[in-house]
Amino acid sequence: MKVEIEVISKEILIKPCTPTPIEFRHYNLSYLDQIIPPIFMPLVYFYPASDLFSNTERSDKIKLSLSEALAKFYPLAGRVVDNLYVDCNDEGVPYVEVVVKCNLADIISNPIPNELNKFIPYELDEVKDVGLVVQVNFFECGGMAIGIGISHKLADAASCFMFINTWAAIACRQCHLSPFFDSATLFPPKDASLVRDVCLEIQRENILTKRFVFSNSDISALRDEYADQRMKGSVFERIGLRPSRILALSAFLWSRFMATVHSERDPNKIYAVTHSVNLRGRTDPPLPESLFGNIMRSAFVVPFFDKGSEDEVFEFMNQMRESIQEINNNFVSQLRKNDQQHLNFLQERANDKRKGHMALLSFTSLCKFPLYEADFGWGKPIWVGSARLATKNIIGFMDTKLGDGVEAWVNLEADDMAKFEADKKLLAFCKNGI
Repeated sequence: MKVEIEVISKEILIKPCTPTPIEFRHYNLSYLDQIIPPIFMPLVYFYPASDLFSNTERSDKIKLSLSEALAKFYPLAGRVVDNLYVDCNDEGVPYVEVVVKCNLADIISNPIPNELNKFIPYELDEVKDVGLVVQVNFFECGGMAIGIGISHKLADAASCFMFINTWAAIACRQCHLSPFFDSATLFPPKDASLVRDVCLEIQRENILTKRFVFSNSDISALRDEYADQRMKGSVFERIGLRPSRILALSAFLWSRFMATVHSERDPNKIYAVTHSVNLRGRTDPPLPESLFGNIMRSAFVVPFFDKGSEDEVFEFMNQMRESIQEINNNFVSQLRKNDQQHLNFLQERANDKRKGHMALLSFTSLCKFPLYEADFGWGKPIWVGSARLATKNIIGFMDTKLGDGVEAWVNLEADDMAKFEADKKLLAFCKNGI
């Protein structure tokens, strides 16, 4: 359904409740922050009507707790300067309130990802120098949704949830952790001109996002299918595991993407895949979980092809699993010691993509992150959604509310989506809807 909204509160700026100390006014971006494109990461938290709070009371609680949270996460209330640092000037976070002209159930019974962008106040590629935007959406039934866009330039998924769940804990006067802002010491920034050409292409128009839901039984069936005798001698046999549910889903969706969108393959083109990896637990000793910033990198593979045979899927899993395992303490040490080598690699891949020499499919997973923990005083969300992204060929995974499955949010160009979503093998393993 088409979503209609009416703005009831013009944009205001929510500022930290206490001024940022002068010694913290200059927050350097890390090298890993600098190479991230300036886009918002979208999340929309849906809450049912509350007998304890009116809309006005909920609004006041959200704004007050946001102000307090920004005092701890002060870079989010500042402004990014020249892809080098954040001027933590307490300028504030854009905040909007709207009325949604339908009931909450109308949205979550059959979510349309492209419509969910209306619950976030800015287009996802209109980041400019802002770190965070918030929109509170009130439904006619009394339910509400909190739409949040955090600049990927400042935060990865782990940092995003760290902020949101701290904000919610502050609203409930509960204990919460304090962020650790030291990523630029670990990964020192570079001359901004050197990292300008490594970012993903932004493409707002002609992108469709579809949500495919896989039950645990569907995923288990895929894992069983991919754990047969053809894996004898593979990395999976050596470590005694079936492929993980995310790896199995990635392999399956990649195979359907290639079978539909790239059924005719160009022998002169590179068909590559990336998978995002959190670096925090992959060093010795581990980096702090409270370390804020983009503490992540992507595993990169060019999968083996054999004219659509099933061997492709098993080889894909071997390659991807090994590539992910290689992102370890040694990888992070090399990244810190020789970041120019990594930058050169990224520049080469970006050039291949711009010249049309490479087709790239990227995976990222929010599974196992604390997606459903944000309780602002009226209970945990009944559903958390995303939105249509501003980059194509990205598949994001999210846990379902009850943890009994995985939602795959697939972002493709419209013509490619028409081929992909009609695939019979895909539809046999999943369903649309919650």
